[in-house]
Amino acid sequence: MESLEQTDKDLQRLEKQLRSLLDQIQKLREENHSLHVRQDALMAERASLVGKNDEARTKVEAMIHRLKGLEQN
Repeated sequence: MESLEQTDKDLQRLEKQLRSLLDQIQKLREENHSLHVRQDALMAERASLVGKNDEARTKVEAMIHRLKGLEQN
């Protein structure tokens, strides 16, 4: 009878550990999803900033070109 009780305790302990692991897995999945969403947002923001930077560079280069043209006159 004692071995049955020990087996039951072992099973309960294993079940508790399994539940804990499943909870950790769920939390990690949620965190991973959140990180992917954040990464996507940051990549979109970076792309936008690169575009704005390119646009500003083009405008500055055009201004420099115009100024050089004025200097020659």
